[in-house]
Amino acid sequence: MKILIAEDDRLSRIFLKKFLGNYGDCDVAVDGMEALDLFMDAIKDKAPYDLLCLDIMMPRIDGLKLLKAIRVLEKQHQLQHTYIIMMTALADVEYVDQALELGCDAYAAKPIDTDKVTLVMKNLGLIKE
Repeated sequence: MKILIAEDDRLSRIFLKKFLGNYGDCDVAVDGMEALDLFMDAIKDKAPYDLLCLDIMMPRIDGLKLLKAIRVLEKQHQLQHTYIIMMTALADVEYVDQALELGCDAYAAKPIDTDKVTLVMKNLGLIKE
């Protein structure tokens, strides 16, 4: 599985890369713009990501705008659906609702509960364990 982690907090990036690295190859981005660049590079290389883990609050392009842009790119390039889990410390239901409306597949609150994220990946069919 090919995974993109977009997270501006260094410790969260390290944690997620170590955890998700057990399930696939992980690329990391420090902000939304870098994540968008990596996503577009993957399209050009014909090696799209299977899973994106996006922080909602990031510099340059926030996670919600990035989610919206990715769904548009999928339609434009006729790509298979990329699974997206939004991750945030925000407890605001409005952000969660907005992310779901924009097409995220799941939502994880920080601090990340690895058991819950593993269950989400199982439910999405990304892992078998």
